[in-house]
Amino acid sequence: MRYLLVFSAITAVLANDASHENRVFNKELSDKEHFENEHHNPEYDHEAFLGPKDAKTFDQLPPEESKRRLGVIFDKIDSNNDGFINREELKDWIRFTQKRYISEDVDRQWRQQNPDDNPTLTWEKYQKLVYGFLDNMDQAELEKETEGFSYQNMMKRDKRRWATADRNDDEALTKEEYSAFLHPEENDYMRDLVVLETMEDIDKDKDGKISLQEYIGDMYRGDENEEEPDWVKSEREQFNTYRDKDGDGFMDEEEVKNWIIPQDFDHAEAEARHLIYEADSDADERLAKDEVLGKYDLFVGSQATDFGEALARHDEF
Repeated sequence: MRYLLVFSAITAVLANDASHENRVFNKELSDKEHFENEHHNPEYDHEAFLGPKDAKTFDQLPPEESKRRLGVIFDKIDSNNDGFINREELKDWIRFTQKRYISEDVDRQWRQQNPDDNPTLTWEKYQKLVYGFLDNMDQAELEKETEGFSYQNMMKRDKRRWATADRNDDEALTKEEYSAFLHPEENDYMRDLVVLETMEDIDKDKDGKISLQEYIGDMYRGDENEEEPDWVKSEREQFNTYRDKDGDGFMDEEEVKNWIIPQDFDHAEAEARHLIYEADSDADERLAKDEVLGKYDLFVGSQATDFGEALARHDEF
């Protein structure tokens, strides 16, 4: 069990660091394309409104069950209980669904690493649980790097991230601080650290800037003679057009910060406006339950008639 916990903790840290998308604070609400052939993609709306996990469940439900569950969700979104959903309530709900998976991940790892549910988790306890196996390694093994990775460097990086998340400097994290440690990209006060970690991850030659080759290499490693997928070509265009703002062929720290922490677009606000525009039949800038149910397929999914494996979140409905 101890080694299972160690593997789980290390895997979580690696997964969090490795994801190109997870570096970005204000990212898209779904992995689906927002527009396909110049038309709004309904699958994007479903994942934005429900979250990816529940969107898959709703896709397997017949229409009447989808409508019933959508009615339950409507009542949850209507936080002031006035019988309508306004734009702020819908925007808050969309943001909630996007953050729910983070809350569930934090709950799971908190239980694993703090089974007694103490108010705080100390660095000493975390280090022993996650990196205790390093005590049995000699110095050469500790310093050995594979493709720039070593457990010793990973522990040092964790210690730095821990100290940043530890807002009262007591070397112990509350559950809220632990959430910032696990998911720094989701917390404003961790932003500078995310930029620093991004530079360290992608800047392989350690010259203080990120080249196009390093940027692409962070997300794609194809064979030498393999033709690049279209999405990689698109990322090259993104780098040249939007990331490298001064056109010198590199992203410096400020350009990386502009990429990681974009300030000019609110995806949740845009999606809330879109959903209200599509479903607001009386044009009063708010949605009644019958308007939402009348456009249920816009919000929750397909015309599928097979329940399939609709197992998720039974307790909510």
